[in-house]
Amino acid sequence: MKLLTEALVKFTCGLLLVGLMIFLPAGSWGYTNGWLLVGLLFLPMLIAGFVMLAKSPDFLKKRLDAKEKQATQKGVLAFSGLMFVLGFVLAGLDYRFGWSNMPAWVVAVASVLFLVAYALYAEVMRENAYLSRTIKVEKGQTVVDTGLYGIVRHPMYAVTLLLFLMIPLVLGSWYALLVFAFYPVIIVIRLKDEEKLLTKELPGYAEYKQKVKYRLIPFIW
Repeated sequence: MKLLTEALVKFTCGLLLVGLMIFLPAGSWGYTNGWLLVGLLFLPMLIAGFVMLAKSPDFLKKRLDAKEKQATQKGVLAFSGLMFVLGFVLAGLDYRFGWSNMPAWVVAVASVLFLVAYALYAEVMRENAYLSRTIKVEKGQTVVDTGLYGIVRHPMYAVTLLLFLMIPLVLGSWYALLVFAFYPVIIVIRLKDEEKLLTKELPGYAEYKQKVKYRLIPFIW
């Protein structure tokens, strides 16, 4: 019950915060793209939360912990938070003043890709029981090299790259896309710092890097 309460409180706070950042600048509850994003973002999140609560409460507890201890990662999270705030607010202002004229088909394709990314994210969580929102090596942790981890070393980041870059398109804002375009830089900084820790502290990770050459995007990097 304690875990359920904590999860619901964080879910509700996240929902309210995103809603305020989108709809207040928009100056209207009639921002259809804003409601579309809220639905695409939070409904699967709610379903996934209940599934984790039922099947793996320890994993859900781990996912709720977002307190980074390393200085570099704290900076990464701060810049990520700033990116989201600026992106959401700018998208709302974009709707209010009618700056962007995004075709409906772009929004539709972005919505589909957003859901595809969500499904891949769920697969990554299924494959890796050690997956957490903070950078650390747990006692008894082993290298996961199957499934998506056999294609790239950081499938979670690859998926979030697709997921987050679709957000401004779902919101129908070209200007917000300019803000979210900084996310690949943020994720590369986080990824490189994480690999230093894993290479140093996780047995077998150095060999895994030799086996799986690509970090984020197959055949590119």
